[in-house]
Amino acid sequence: MLERLQEVERRYEELLRLIGDPAVIADRREFAKLTRERAQLEEIVACLRERERVARDVAEHREVLGGADAELRELARSELPALEARLAALDAELRRLLLPRDPNDERNTVLEIRAGTGGEEAALFAAELYRMYTRYAERRGWRVEVLSSSATGLGGLKEVIALVQGKGAFSRLKFEGGVHRVQRVPATEAQGRIHTSAVTVAVLPEAEDVEVALDEKDLRIDVYRSSGPGGQSVNTTDSAVRVTHLPTGLVVTCQDEKSQHKNKAKALKILRARLLDRARAEQQEAISANRRAMVGSGDRSEKIRTYNFPQNRVTDHRIGLTLHVLDRVLDGDLDPILDALIAHAQAEALRQAG
Repeated sequence: MLERLQEVERRYEELLRLIGDPAVIADRREFAKLTRERAQLEEIVACLRERERVARDVAEHREVLGGADAELRELARSELPALEARLAALDAELRRLLLPRDPNDERNTVLEIRAGTGGEEAALFAAELYRMYTRYAERRGWRVEVLSSSATGLGGLKEVIALVQGKGAFSRLKFEGGVHRVQRVPATEAQGRIHTSAVTVAVLPEAEDVEVALDEKDLRIDVYRSSGPGGQSVNTTDSAVRVTHLPTGLVVTCQDEKSQHKNKAKALKILRARLLDRARAEQQEAISANRRAMVGSGDRSEKIRTYNFPQNRVTDHRIGLTLHVLDRVLDGDLDPILDALIAHAQAEALRQAG
């Protein structure tokens, strides 16, 4: 482990020099890549330097134990256990930090939420999930920008695509991809029967402009009049934009803004994220399989998590975690679930590393 840590520290120092090089700064793609790598190594280097400081303290205290001064020996004896425990904790943290990192962990996130099985009830729950994620983002100091949305007449969401911007957004939200199942009595149910509906969530890392180059000749851009709620001018101008990526057939539509230019910019942002995800999936079939499993068909049986309203219960089926705090979870208190999922993933990685 020590050799790997020394390599990391050397690479970190090299990155600091490279990032300050005017030639690198002028190359947007290279600068972005090196800046991301530096951010990923920063935590390891900080932990390593703290570990070195504590190791020096431990060595000094052990040396004092063999000295002649009785008062200093007693002081060293009383402080040494805490220092040794701290050293062991830092060693464990370094082993965790040296696990292979997802290169996308520090990226912003494109979050796609769609109503699945369950009609209007699914759309209403999709709106509640979107509110849950925005509340969670607020707690972490992240910014959420709606890129595209399609509402229903009763306040639900058939679909919403949002950009979540903030440090570590993808590293935590990537565990939210999959089918979310809700069990409750709908407001429209006269006989009080519990219904089960489903919402799909997809989590994509945001692509930077320098990573996914879009050639104008590969794009077909159609403009048309917006439909649905949106104010007095929404239906009177050709502000809605549909972008078709001809080589892949991917289609993105945006009509939330009154400005055609803003709708086009948002549509291209979504398209880049989807193309980056597609490229990653082609490079690693495992990622492709995971994403297909993430979204599935939107059927109730393909679930990663169940939200049971009568019992105020939320269950994550991947790790068998059940919490009776559904109200708090829907208000954005997601950390107990996400922390458990991250700990499980890290434990599995440590076990495989072996």
